[in-house]
Amino acid sequence: MLYGICPQSIVALRAAPNDGSEMLSQLLYGEHFKILEARKNWSRVRMAYDKCEGWVHNLQITQISEEAYREIDTKGQLSYATDIVSHICSEENSMLQPIVLGSVLAKSNPLNASFEGDAINGVRDKSCLIETALLYLKAPFLKGGKTPFGIDCSGFSQMVYRINGYQLDRGAEEQSQQGDALSFIEESEPGDLAFFDNSEGIIDHVGIILKDNYIIHVDGEVRIDRIDHTGIFNTDKRLYTHQLRVIKKII
Repeated sequence: MLYGICPQSIVALRAAPNDGSEMLSQLLYGEHFKILEARKNWSRVRMAYDKCEGWVHNLQITQISEEAYREIDTKGQLSYATDIVSHICSEENSMLQPIVLGSVLAKSNPLNASFEGDAINGVRDKSCLIETALLYLKAPFLKGGKTPFGIDCSGFSQMVYRINGYQLDRGAEEQSQQGDALSFIEESEPGDLAFFDNSEGIIDHVGIILKDNYIIHVDGEVRIDRIDHTGIFNTDKRLYTHQLRVIKKII
């Protein structure tokens, strides 16, 4: 088994080994993974954090030893960059490289770079979820995206929870299987997750509950709308855009 880490700011994780295939997710700086299949130009990887699998170009990843991979998981308490953009500096050539909100910083650093910026680690209070979520406000929708420069609904919820020390799966449907269901929206509190389904009954959308019957979610961009027992009411279009399926308390 081979192992790797992402040395670049943002790398596409694709459905097939070519640049034109669908982007399933993204690797951010410092995320580590197992290499399931290595070809001349592309490798199929499985992310350590959420087990998401896909193809990445070999020029955009760095192989590491199994020992380094294990050390990140066992000894290196992970921290996360909390600025929209911060920088790391390579110890080899002293060059600055920008990294984005949510990039991973491990105590055991196989990339040999120093970090310049603000970071947090450990499990934080549930109230901190909303503070983090608001950092992504106005970020444009990007299918498979996980950054303030392009993000999808489940990438948004996953990153907000991850930065604050909580584990979420990658997709909305998978996330909807986590936590405890609430019977009524009135039972929810800021930071809980609301899930929505399409006309076929498939859960395809997720957002984070705010106070006073508001929700922050991704619809064209990260935005704030009203929510009630029916679903999300878009305050600009003045119509319901998403049908509520279930509200889950993860924390």
